[in-house]
Parts: sequence; structure tokens; C-alpha cells
Amino acid sequence: MKFNRNGIHFEYPDNWVIEEDTSPDGAYGITISSPDGAFWSLSRQPPGADSQHLIDATGDQLRGEYPDLEVYPRSDDVFGTSLSGADFNFSYLDLTNTAEVRCLNTPTACYVVFCQAEDRDWSRLHHVFKAMVTSFIRETIGNNPSSDTVSYTHLT
Repeated sequence: MKFNRNGIHFEYPDNWVIEEDTSPDGAYGITISSPDGAFWSLSRQPPGADSQHLIDATGDQLRGEYPDLEVYPRSDDVFGTSLSGADFNFSYLDLTNTAEVRCLNTPTACYVVFCQAEDRDWSRLHHVFKAMVTSFIRETIGNNPSSDTVSYTHLT
């Protein structure tokens, strides 16, 4: 499916549910949830937002909920676009979970991408999350990828 609202464009699997949220401070957010409870979210913050502060705040919030949280600084490069962030591992109800946060600063906004899934689903869904980020960068930020395409219908 294609999301195309408020200047944000990306593709996501057809059987996932989408929710939008606009806060009074002007931040805009989208959360897309899989049928099994995993989710991917995108938040648009004002331009010039401090990426490291947003990454640290995400870790602090998770640590408040999951005291055993492990944090690993990470960055990704997608079509020459650098995304800073962190990976997180934690336990909840005797299940291990993985989450990622990535930030992208542009002249018009700071975008924060967060995804989370139980580890038993992570190996399958991690590729879906990456495809969604790739689609977002290609379609919203405007960097042109190679001619590789991904079918989201078959990734779920």
C-alpha cells in the first residue's frame, strides 16, 4: 500500500494498520502495526531538532519501561543518506524484543523512525522495516535508488 499524506510518502504492507497523530507542538506521527503486534513509526519534528537528544530520549523512555534495556549506537546509510540512531534489546513478559530508532535531519524537518518486534518475528520483519525506510527516503526525501524494487505484499 502507499501512504501519501502531509508531504510524507512511503510504501507499507497491505495487511498492516495505520494510525496518524498530530500534536499541538506541530509534530506529526504515523504508526503502522503488523497483525502480530510489531510496529514501525515515523515522526516529523521541526527542522533543527537535536537528533542525539531524540535518540537519547527514546532510550530513556524505553529504560523506564524495561530496566534490562541494552543500547547499541548505530547508523545506517540508505542511498547516500545517513541516519543516526541506536538499536535496543529488552525483555517483556518473558519474551525478548528488538527495537531500532533512526533519525534523519533535512532542511525542512527532522524525521525519527522507530520500529519494534519480538525477537521471534524480528528476522522476518526487519527486512520489511528496512524496505519501509528505503521507500520513505526514496519517495519523501528524493534520493534515487537503483532499479531494485520490493513487493510489500509478499514480505509479511
